[in-house]
Amino acid sequence: QVRLVESGGGLVQAGNSLKLSCTASEDRFKRYVKGWFRQAPGKEQEFVAAIDWSGGNTYYADFVTSQFTISRDNSKNTVYLQMNKLKPEDTAVYYCVGNINYEGTSPQSFEWWGQGTQVTVST
Repeated sequence: QVRLVESGGGLVQAGNSLKLSCTASEDRFKRYVKGWFRQAPGKEQEFVAAIDWSGGNTYYADFVTSQFTISRDNSKNTVYLQMNKLKPEDTAVYYCVGNINYEGTSPQSFEWWGQGTQVTVST
């Protein structure tokens, strides 16, 4: 069974940074698109960012601007989300996702999902 395991979440003060990591359990994920969604309490799942297998193409939600950066290291089968200048409204459970190809930003565009990691930003 395919597994995507996130790490790096936690409690951080506003203005600080966190780096999330997600490692896949199968080598074939090195050739797949990977990305991140988030879900805040009482809200729907929200696309954050995605990256193709080579790292040459990245996709970001409009709200991201330069605050977040997605990257990947295929030698470690891991995708990262560097989050800077965090704000309380970034508080959410962050989910790692994967799909064979990039098909858009809807949750249905990603077949595999991790269990999520909580990010809490305090004032």
